[in-house]
Amino acid sequence: MTRFPHSLVLAIALAGCSLAAQAQESPETSDAPVYAIGAGIQRLPAWLGAKHQRTQVVPFFDIELPGKAELSSVDGLTVDIVRGKHWHGGVYADIVWGRSRGDLGPQLAPVVKRINDRLAAGGYLENEINKTVTIGTRAMRELGGNGAYADLYADITLPKMFKHVEHGFEFSVRAANAASNHERFGLNAMQASQLNLSPSHPGAGWQQASFQYQIFVPTSQHTGIAANIEYARLLGEPARSPLVNGFGQRMQLSEGIAFVYHF
Repeated sequence: MTRFPHSLVLAIALAGCSLAAQAQESPETSDAPVYAIGAGIQRLPAWLGAKHQRTQVVPFFDIELPGKAELSSVDGLTVDIVRGKHWHGGVYADIVWGRSRGDLGPQLAPVVKRINDRLAAGGYLENEINKTVTIGTRAMRELGGNGAYADLYADITLPKMFKHVEHGFEFSVRAANAASNHERFGLNAMQASQLNLSPSHPGAGWQQASFQYQIFVPTSQHTGIAANIEYARLLGEPARSPLVNGFGQRMQLSEGIAFVYHF
């Protein structure tokens, strides 16, 4: 069954208000805004560390007000507060996917805790080295949960293919606090005994590294196909978790594709 988390609805609503406010403050801009909407399908690990995937229908949206804010179903929300020639910073928010009983499956569901999809919010700071390369960091905390995360990332915009096809990739590494790692990868003595595994109490540290490729292929003046694929690998104690080694895998793959209308 597909799911559309309530936290994502909240994120879109709050972001819409932020974008409108930013636009009203400074209606004139040298760069034209970008508005794109659509719908598509994404496949992602059923739970962080799972070896099987879940498929769900999702909206696609990308709203960019250069120098002010951006809301994207792929990259989350950013609202610029610091906007220099090379340095940018401000508010950042995104969804941290959880796991349902259906995601866990019949063996794990009676034993392992389910986790709600959650909105996480915080801030970001990045340096636009040139028109092609941007490096940055972001930190956020779950709203409605105790997980906290810190990311280091690099975005690279590749030269257009066939003069019209836009594409690029992002490399990132994520560290998480003990609450997140323990909730997602820990097993107490009773759980471990029921699953015939060793207990696990992971602490704070690196959680995963990922590489994502994004591409947009125009099909007309106002339509196109947007797609992304992400390869991630668990790191540190999450990678060594008995839960992952017994029922999942360290390598994680996510894919998404959507038909988009932009104006």
